[in-house]
Formats: sequence, structure tokens, C-alpha cells
Amino acid sequence: MTNNDLTFTTLGSGVMGCAIMGGIMASLIELRSGKEIPQDDTPSHLPGKFIACDMRKEAETQVQNALGHYKLPLTTLTNENLRGTKEADIILLACKPWAFKDVLGAEGMKEALAGKLLISILAGVTAEQIEEFLYDNDASAQYKCHIVKVMPNTASMVRESTTVIAARNPPLPETQLTLATWIFSRIGRVAHLPASVMDAATALVGSGPAFVAVMLEAMADGAVAMGIPRAEAQMMAAQTMRGTAALVLNGEHPAILKDKVCTPGGCTIGGIMAMEEAGVRGGVSRAIREATMVSSKLGQGVAGSNVNGTWR
Repeated sequence: MTNNDLTFTTLGSGVMGCAIMGGIMASLIELRSGKEIPQDDTPSHLPGKFIACDMRKEAETQVQNALGHYKLPLTTLTNENLRGTKEADIILLACKPWAFKDVLGAEGMKEALAGKLLISILAGVTAEQIEEFLYDNDASAQYKCHIVKVMPNTASMVRESTTVIAARNPPLPETQLTLATWIFSRIGRVAHLPASVMDAATALVGSGPAFVAVMLEAMADGAVAMGIPRAEAQMMAAQTMRGTAALVLNGEHPAILKDKVCTPGGCTIGGIMAMEEAGVRGGVSRAIREATMVSSKLGQGVAGSNVNGTWR
């Protein structure tokens, strides 16, 4: 039996913050109704109260519209990050990457975080960068929080995210790692990888939906050009991608899957030849490499900008 006695605060309540809270809330409702059965790896203590912090006043309405129907304890706070952190057991850092020093550098924040689990989903910002900023290499653990770097993606909104959790050295306490894994398992699949590959994971997982969307749109465009109505073409392209992904997740190797469809002299191999001649394979791979390089600079404030001084 689990206890829903932890408070989950998100610092930044935009799309990702709401999506992650929504996944947790939906899972809690399923646990309470018996639709979801607690597993051996289900933490004994789970979030039961939620606080959504943001710098934007309009975020209060957006959060309530997105999450209010779950009927779980939910508080929205504007410009009260410190209060939200003080009341929390788990803090999700979901601001803009280049704004994390403003958020975590506020007076009293270090003390408010002491002993708690701080989950960062900031692209390009490592757990080590956050720890160095907060504690300036102070060896004392008296005021330290437990920091973990996580990279989910926008499919969190439909609980189909791919989330990568970065390993720490020394590792997180087992209870904290189990809790973080449970949280992100509520919104999709979770992988644990070394921190050294998190920029590449950010490119593949975080940026990947945009790359896939471009390919999906291109497939639909081709179908429209050949006479299929736009709505049907888009649905067919999306379902084709979804079905193909399901086959791969079920153990089918992409190359074998492709070969099974390529009848000698057939239309599929003709299309594959056109893709190869256009450099599609190399272009997609290059997109991942380029996004990896940009990700590595986000935490340094090199890429992007803090529009109108807001963060979310």
C-alpha cells in the first residue's frame, strides 16, 4: 500500500511541467480506482499534493484548465518560487535553461532545497552545473539536495514520452532514483544512461519529435500531391509511423523491417532509392549531431534567449 503524502512542485508550469504533473495525477487516479495495481518497484511514498509555480500570471489559468479536472490538491503560485520550494518534497526544475541561475539563486532557495529531490529537465544543463552553482564545490552535505538530470519529450502530454535519466556519481539514493523513475514512467518509457551522453539524448529524445513531425508532414505532402485529401493523408502517415514504431519496440530491427517490405523491382525499393539519392539518411543523422552540439551550449546561455524576461 502506498502513501500519497509527498508534495510535488514544478518551477515553470508550461507545457512540460503540466504534462508531467498530469501524468502523475492520472496514474494516482488509476491507483485509487484499482485500474493500476502497485508493482514491486512502486515507491511506498508518492506525490499527493501539487504546486505549480510560474512567473506568468496567465499560467494560473492554463494550469487549472490542464489539470483541474483531476480533482487533486493543486495550488498555483505566481512569483512565489521560494514558497513552492519550501512546501515541496520533490521539485521539478522546468524553466528555460539559461534562467536556472535566476531561479535557483534567489535568496533562501538553497536552504529550501536542502535534503529534497530536485529533478531538472533543462536541456544542456548538467546536474553537476546545478550543484556547482548552488554549493560552489562545498564538500558539506548539510544543505545539499539530491539532483538528477532527466530528459523527457513533448509526448508527455499523451503519456507516450521517451525519458532519459542520467546516472550520477556518486549515485542517487535508491529511494530517490526509484521515485524519479516512477514519476517518468507515468508519462511513457524510461531509459537510464550515463551523463556523458545526455546532450545526444536531448537531441534524439527532446528534439526528435520535431524531426519526426517534419518527416510525417513530408509523407503527407507527397500523398496530397498524388490526390489523397490532406486530413486522410496526415492520419495515414501518422498511423503508419505509429505502427512501424510499435513493430520496432516489439523487437523488429529497422533494417529487417525495411527489407521485408522491399519486393524486388517493387514500389517500395523505388521509393527507398529516391530517399537514398536525396541523402535523407545522412540528413537525419546530421540533424541529431547538430542538435547535440546546440544542446551542449544551452546551459551556457549561448543558444536561445530569455524572451521578455519570462521563463516557463
